[in-house]
Amino acid sequence: MTHGMHTDAHPPYLDGDRGWRDTASRYALLPLRVFLGVTFIYAGLDKLTDSAFMKDSGAGSIGDMMRAVRDSSAIPAMVDMALDNPVGFGYAIAFGELAVGIGTLIGLFARLAALGGALISLSLWLTVSWASDPYYYGNDLPYMFCWVPLVLAGAPYWSLDALIRRRRRGRGQAGSWQ
Repeated sequence: MTHGMHTDAHPPYLDGDRGWRDTASRYALLPLRVFLGVTFIYAGLDKLTDSAFMKDSGAGSIGDMMRAVRDSSAIPAMVDMALDNPVGFGYAIAFGELAVGIGTLIGLFARLAALGGALISLSLWLTVSWASDPYYYGNDLPYMFCWVPLVLAGAPYWSLDALIRRRRRGRGQAGSWQ
């Protein structure tokens, strides 16, 4: 080694940043969890509290929306199933969004919640937003891909899953979220 030159991968002046980088990496998915959780809770509550949405027909109804997208969807048979009982389908979507949002936000069954979110987004992309042209104008496809990191990683920090895991191992503290 020559005077003053370091050949290691991280120069000494960066070593102080290692702790910050490790922390940032550890919690990198937390903003995504919060965003998707809050968004899906809001979407579910919005549907449940919209008196026009939970109807077979009429302006703003789930029934009229599904009839409007039927012929332009990727899988018309999927829309036909929803049209068998549009109000039931509307409630299923709304309660599914609530369950996914709550599970994601608090980190309970986080991978399962994320998978549910991905499937809801996929079904909405294949039906409601399929005809968006160009395709990236439809918001359901990006949402579907936003769920993938949470399906893979779950909620290892600041979650009920982590708390339960620590309690099972007998190492955690009663109130620890990390």
